[in-house]
Amino acid sequence: MRTLGASIRTARRTLPLIIGAACLTLALTGCSDEDGPAQARQTPSASTAPKPAPALSTAQARDVITRYSKINNEANADRDRRLLDTVEDGPLYAMSVSDYTETEGLPAKDREPYERWSYDLASAKLYIPRLADGQDRWFAAALSSEKGKAPSRLAVFAEQPQHKRWEMVSVVDLDSQKLPDVALDREGYATAVAANDNKQLAADADLLRTAVLDNFTTGGTNTGSKVFAPTKASKRQVKVHSDAATRFGDKGTSVFDEADNRFTDAYALKTEDGGALVLFSHTHTQTDAVAHSGLQINPGKEDRAWLHDVPRMSIRYTFVCNDAATVPAKAEPSRLIGYTCARTDASGPPVPSWSHRA
Repeated sequence: MRTLGASIRTARRTLPLIIGAACLTLALTGCSDEDGPAQARQTPSASTAPKPAPALSTAQARDVITRYSKINNEANADRDRRLLDTVEDGPLYAMSVSDYTETEGLPAKDREPYERWSYDLASAKLYIPRLADGQDRWFAAALSSEKGKAPSRLAVFAEQPQHKRWEMVSVVDLDSQKLPDVALDREGYATAVAANDNKQLAADADLLRTAVLDNFTTGGTNTGSKVFAPTKASKRQVKVHSDAATRFGDKGTSVFDEADNRFTDAYALKTEDGGALVLFSHTHTQTDAVAHSGLQINPGKEDRAWLHDVPRMSIRYTFVCNDAATVPAKAEPSRLIGYTCARTDASGPPVPSWSHRA
């Protein structure tokens, strides 16, 4: 949180962190008159047709998680973006790189020593979907970075065929250690469902994203309160909006807005109630501005990488976020169960006296 006219340490995040359907057809075999009348031949029924293969085996998924932890530590220790790019992609990579950038903007004495970590495979819960041929391969996992602790975050790993490797693309910190009731078959595999344009769900990823953005931009007035039942996560987003409205009093404003979102991929798994767990991403901005000349916003030291300690008339922050929601099959509100955001950019015009030095 920032004040006008006074330098204070700002929060590193505005928000909490660490971030197919098969068709059954009837085939008619054409026969000549000599062969007798044409006979209808039915393809195997749903009960006898082979199941789609899982995205990968449980053992392979655990290997993916182990590799991620190992290489992520190596990359983070030196803020090695190229190495990190071999195990991360999508919104998560953008968020991680912003961490590197923010750290590099701090004086060496203010940089915290890096501490190695790893995900606890013993407590990990894997959600590996069966996928039809040609579908992009991915899986989700509920993970904990503390041994003996129940999982507290949901991660998505996706295969990158061009590189022949798996990479983590998103992670969401959950507000509860009670995990979503993902439906599993007898072999322990999940069922992937369409995250968008799915008429069997009360809301799809696009509508969920619109509702999340509305929580920030209006406090949920338009879409947020209609799509989501109140949860810790949705209430927190609404509170971010309401706190911003009074943050500066009559000396300035703080406004949230939707931003161009490069990360439109979404993932969904069938839940036991016939609904779905949907994992998606969004991007929003927060613009802080002074009410009149003579006032200035003094960036905190954690803004240094982007704003270089130069007082500003306004600052526009960009946040990339990962979100998780459970969606019912019938027309009832969905539940936002967690979200994780990282600031990925900040910019704004310097005060006149600093313009020539900015």
